[in-house]
Amino acid sequence: MRRQVGSMLAGAALIAAMASGFGIGSLGAGEPRGTRAGTVQAEAAALRETYRRVDEPVHPANNPYSAAKSELGQRLFFDPRLSGGGTMSCASCHIPSRSWSDGRPRGIGETGAAMKVRTPTLLDVAQIPILGWDGKFRDLENVAFTPITSASAMNLPEDTLMQRLRAEPTYVRAFADAFPDHTTAASAPGAPPESAISRRTVELALATFQRSIVSGEAPFDRWVAGNEDAISPSAKAGFAVFNGKGQCAACHSGWTFTDGSFHDIGAGTGGDIGRAAFFPDSEQLRYAFKTPTLRDVAERGPYMHDGSLQSLQEVIDLYDRGGIDRPSRSPAIRSLGLTDTEKQDLIAFLTSLTADGSAAAAPQHRLN
Repeated sequence: MRRQVGSMLAGAALIAAMASGFGIGSLGAGEPRGTRAGTVQAEAAALRETYRRVDEPVHPANNPYSAAKSELGQRLFFDPRLSGGGTMSCASCHIPSRSWSDGRPRGIGETGAAMKVRTPTLLDVAQIPILGWDGKFRDLENVAFTPITSASAMNLPEDTLMQRLRAEPTYVRAFADAFPDHTTAASAPGAPPESAISRRTVELALATFQRSIVSGEAPFDRWVAGNEDAISPSAKAGFAVFNGKGQCAACHSGWTFTDGSFHDIGAGTGGDIGRAAFFPDSEQLRYAFKTPTLRDVAERGPYMHDGSLQSLQEVIDLYDRGGIDRPSRSPAIRSLGLTDTEKQDLIAFLTSLTADGSAAAAPQHRLN
């Protein structure tokens, strides 16, 4: 689904080029300087290309896109009637102006109690194969009713939601338009329009809308496209560290800056053991949490699954130390020995991933 950096990082010549900020590395014996320069430039250009956005189908065969379904999902997403007290919608935690997260260390439910984990962004969520910090959701359709019905989140029983939606004529019409097959089933000829309202159709509509939430064009994207002035020299140097000495691209790869997988980066502690909650016999998955996208990352603090780090500087310092050394820690996590300049360059690069609104208007079904 996403192009990965993969073997591009394996070549020693490419790593040398990255570490020198795309400069010219040392020449081999008898190697013409011009030939070596051309090779390094070609390798650097190829690496940049692996981060180019790919416009690809994102709607699965069992939930194909339709405008009526997406519009219904958008209405549901912003409707506080999906919470017990009518005070909270999906957008209360996934706030569009906060890059579809909420800026809190941990989510806050309708009762005011803090949730177990930080609210993940929905940016480019269509590109993520398994969802949740611990991977509890097999697909996007499987997500909706956990927060809706959870007492610590939206606090609304499923039956009550169905009653509310079926009592609203405009919702009855919208569901009938979005899911016409559900009102003309062979087993129920002449079924009333409200029969299109079910747990499954709510899930399908919300997922269809959420797949339209796409990160906006960032300065980095324009640099990848060939505009050399789009990002600063410091950000370019940070890109070199990101793909070289910093080892960041081992997990944060492709245009979405995530491998969609789970890793122990040496941060989690206590009983919150991440993916291992579902694989208790796996030592590797203990304290392994989802790799988040880095799109808009400078705008989405605090960081980590539990909101325990307040700034990008703290995140980089954690990676530089290598986190907690234990059997489950990812092999890619180790002491890096980054200099202060390299850390600041990394922050400059990460900041270049923030959408700045300079692109032309996105297609109507995309919201960011």
